[in-house]
Amino acid sequence: MENLSEITKGFYWYWINSIPRVGLVKIHKLLEYFGNPKRVFFAKKSDYLNIEKISENDAKAIEESKEVGYILKDYIKLRKSDMKFSYPGKEDYPKQLLDIENYPVNLYYYGRLPDFNKPIVSIVGARGCTDYGRRIAYEFAKSFASNGIQVISGMALGIDYYGQKGAISAGGYSLGVLGTGADVCYPRNNLELYLHLKKNGGILSEYKPNTPAIPGHFPERNRIISALSDAVIVVEARNKSGSKITVDWALEQGKDVFVVPGRISDPLSVGCLELLKEGANPILRPEDIYQCDLIFTKSNKNQALSSEISPQNEQFRHNLNKLPIASPKNMVYSELDLYPCALDDLVTKTGLPLSIVVENLLELELEGLVEETTKNCYVRVQI
Repeated sequence: MENLSEITKGFYWYWINSIPRVGLVKIHKLLEYFGNPKRVFFAKKSDYLNIEKISENDAKAIEESKEVGYILKDYIKLRKSDMKFSYPGKEDYPKQLLDIENYPVNLYYYGRLPDFNKPIVSIVGARGCTDYGRRIAYEFAKSFASNGIQVISGMALGIDYYGQKGAISAGGYSLGVLGTGADVCYPRNNLELYLHLKKNGGILSEYKPNTPAIPGHFPERNRIISALSDAVIVVEARNKSGSKITVDWALEQGKDVFVVPGRISDPLSVGCLELLKEGANPILRPEDIYQCDLIFTKSNKNQALSSEISPQNEQFRHNLNKLPIASPKNMVYSELDLYPCALDDLVTKTGLPLSIVVENLLELELEGLVEETTKNCYVRVQI
């Protein structure tokens, strides 16, 4: 439990981030000059005008904010809520964020933050992703979580959503970093995911409670996603995708970037292929993540993703191992991957009669190895 001194200290951090029309860049200028928010609070208006970028209007806003009772009332309300509040120097504030230029001065969160002694990856990508992208994000994250790797994302539609759902399906930890207040679920379609993360994982934001979805906030929150991660994985991204912003932050922060390759004819692969041309690491299977030294080290160096079979995968592996090597069923299965394959193409690839292909597809579906995504199009459930 925090003592009175810590609660008071927290108020000054909350106050400095609540001054109307004084943004994060100017807040950092104030902190650089005065050292901490308490000194900013007790300084004079004339002192503020000595600082680069602080205008007469800014100085006036700072002075007036000291007399605004609603800031104190909001802080007291926050303290009484179940939302946690952190700031630089507080024990739970991640030191990884301090390496960011214009690091967040306030953090609001539900649940718990990641364990930074354990490996952490972020999975980002297109909102309007393909079925292939959804499966890759889900299965990779599920495999990561089964092996103790924590998953961070932005809780957006598409790749973010499926990556976090994959981690949850394996009983793993996932953190959603929002571009709204931590108490605002955006998009509303992800309410179920939001509530699960709030209770069993974590929901984090640098924005005050009740902050709505503002377009400029989403690129800003990406710097937090990359800073908290040991590596960033991109699954499907258009040219000039928002995922590129996360990658740029990751590179600036010295993080490893991994990209899932895609087809050159697919618009959702253009951004990924460009990143690969620029030197990003290709990731073809979950265990490729161990190319990241930090993840390899945190994972006790000797553990490979394929060395342990999680309880969720035991039945799947059992069914897979039962397939005779040269059986028609195995011939059908071997032609499938995470890209949907049409029934006619399967007949052509295997050389088997249509009736035999259909019969074996049905058996594979019943065993949980194959799924029909759209009419007469099939994919493997896992790779």
